Amino acid sequence: MPVKVKPSPRRRPSRGRRVSRKGAAVPVITNVAIIGAGSGGSALLTILAPDPLVRIVGVAEINSKAPGLRLARRYGIPVTRNFRELVSHEDVELVIDVTGNSEVEDALFELDRVGVAVIRGTSAKFMWQLIEARVRANAETKRQVKKFQDLSQLYEKEAGSAIAGERSRIACEFHDGLVQTLVGINLKLDLCRELIFSDPTRCYDLLSDAKTQLKAAIEESRHVIFNLRPLYFESMELVPALKNYLKTFETQYRIRTEFVAAGDESALSPKAKIFLFRIIQESLSNVQKHAKADRIMVALTVTGDHIKAMIEDNGVGFDMDAVSQDPTKWQSFGLKGILERARLIGGTGRVESRKGHGTRVLVDIPTPPEEA
Repeated sequence: MPVKVKPSPRRRPSRGRRVSRKGAAVPVITNVAIIGAGSGGSALLTILAPDPLVRIVGVAEINSKAPGLRLARRYGIPVTRNFRELVSHEDVELVIDVTGNSEVEDALFELDRVGVAVIRGTSAKFMWQLIEARVRANAETKRQVKKFQDLSQLYEKEAGSAIAGERSRIACEFHDGLVQTLVGINLKLDLCRELIFSDPTRCYDLLSDAKTQLKAAIEESRHVIFNLRPLYFESMELVPALKNYLKTFETQYRIRTEFVAAGDESALSPKAKIFLFRIIQESLSNVQKHAKADRIMVALTVTGDHIKAMIEDNGVGFDMDAVSQDPTKWQSFGLKGILERARLIGGTGRVESRKGHGTRVLVDIPTPPEEA
């Protein structure tokens, strides 16, 4: 129900700036009356109502369903159907008419009050259209900020998950490889101590086996340490690090590897280099565990605006549709971690495979202009 506008008991403030007792200029509030609560009035209310230097004395509107009325109620602004009653309010200093109604315009044209300014017609329309554009721009800015906040939260979540997965993988490498080898060496040395006098020949054979295992443990230690610190951090060179890793991988697992690199890796950021190394490392680990392959091809191509990597093996392959629909297999095959790493640096990853035809991992990462 419309609320009748009552004159304010307070004395109307003067225009301009008031001087405080200390001599500092104090901004004076402008009392505004808005005629029309449609799209124009709604835009004006959105901007002017929260402004501390503006006091909206009231809103005049005859349409009870006008969108601006809800805003007026939210801000506690009086509403009336009679615009003449509103503009006669003694506190009004500025009248803004956004109705486009000729009767209202004629009445305001005849308004003759000292100290009251009127904005109407084309000027008022231009004013609220500018304000509406600003409101839309603010809404778009908020939407973009929310989008980046969501991406930041996703990045933190995925990065935390990746760190936890990396720790788990390293722990498995220690437990399944190095620790088991050292346990075997320890058992052989214990047996040698018992046989050193009773069966020297047997003791000698056990020591030879222990020495062989110890060499393997040293190589395994180097492999694990390299995985922890794969890149040459002094120069952050990706290609030499990959060559070194593939050579070690080939020696350790007896799987022939081929590496092709094209382009200038200086276009890559250190973060992109590390993530790419981890993606290739994880892909090769999957081949070693699941593919039963005897050959792996790794290709890295750097262009002006993209970084592309391909890891292809000639293993047994798998049914891609079946695996992608099974979360347990998708996780255990290591595919989830590969695609998540690519996504964390703004790229995409794709896995192609068929039973009996091997597997191919494709990664495409755009290079930002500041990195290129």
